[in-house]
Amino acid sequence: MRWLARLWFRLAGWRYAGTKPNVPKFVAIGAPHTTNWDFVVFLAVASHFDMKAKAIGKHTLVQGPFGGLMRRLGIIPVDRSSPQGVVEQMVDAFDAADELALVIAPEGTRSAEPYWRSGFYRIAVAAGVPLVMAKIEAPKKVVTLSDPLELTGDVSTDMDRVRAFYAGAVGLKPHGDSTIRLRDEDAPGGAD
Repeated sequence: MRWLARLWFRLAGWRYAGTKPNVPKFVAIGAPHTTNWDFVVFLAVASHFDMKAKAIGKHTLVQGPFGGLMRRLGIIPVDRSSPQGVVEQMVDAFDAADELALVIAPEGTRSAEPYWRSGFYRIAVAAGVPLVMAKIEAPKKVVTLSDPLELTGDVSTDMDRVRAFYAGAVGLKPHGDSTIRLRDEDAPGGAD
């Protein structure tokens, strides 16, 4: 499936910028996320940079007849009803792995929203791993991968650095671009 995404990417005239992250474990985010085609772009980028990317999925996705396929596609199952929250489950996954590129769509939806979801940030800080950002610039047909960004735990400062990277990014459907802001930035003291 990755080779097909990579072929489509090349035939559609897209190109890559940046280099493969030089760290074995990181949280990767991609934005703007405005269409289902973003998944194909993600597969092409992961293939090009030879990243063994994984994504979070409901634990029921890896059960039944398609469970093995879902695991091979890189789904890490989480049980949202577990007393151990998703962040803690992902910290355990990072602790158990020698290499892990956990890919999360911070917007959480393809529609414009006033805030990004903070799970990517919480997981990266709790697991002590850097953040790698992928920026889609649809008008230029370029996807840029950032160098690993070490997070400080100061959500406002860290998000200012994220906003600087994504400045000028335009998704495949520009009306779906979300505001690059976490709800935590509006909390008293700038973080929870």
